[in-house]
Amino acid sequence: MITIIAATNRPNSNTLKVAKYYQRQLKERGVDTNLFSLEHLPIDVLNTDMYGKRSEAFQEIQNMIYQTEKFLFIMPEYNGSYPGVLKVLIDACNFPDSFYDKKAALVGISSGKYGNIRGVDHFTGVCHYIHLNILPLRLHIPNIKAELDAEGNFNHPDTIKFTSEQIEKFINF
Repeated sequence: MITIIAATNRPNSNTLKVAKYYQRQLKERGVDTNLFSLEHLPIDVLNTDMYGKRSEAFQEIQNMIYQTEKFLFIMPEYNGSYPGVLKVLIDACNFPDSFYDKKAALVGISSGKYGNIRGVDHFTGVCHYIHLNILPLRLHIPNIKAELDAEGNFNHPDTIKFTSEQIEKFINF
């Protein structure tokens, strides 16, 4: 199973639009996916699911993580890195068996001109620590507001080209 993670808890985010774009593109290639937005994390996850505790609400998420073989993380830039809520997800999951020897692709987005390059690098370090194997082609999509049209599709030829290349490599990864 493939799970796309929209790595922010911001409602109606561009991150979620990009995640849905990837989901549509994978579907067109005959690949079904789950889409999980971090806006659906239990509101009290810090109090109920850290340090060996487990709530029923998070157990459903943990089960999805267990069943997932490949992850696609769409990460917006927050303060020069990835969102803290993504780290909360990783920290709340059982270690080491949640991500160990599974695979992931990383996509950074930002409203600025660097496409969350530092956040993707920071998260790559976390992935290495938890033994999550990363697809070498990591994308950084800048100026995300200008990249997406009203339907949530990319409109710049280079972005379409590179996302398509990453999707094909991810399918075969």
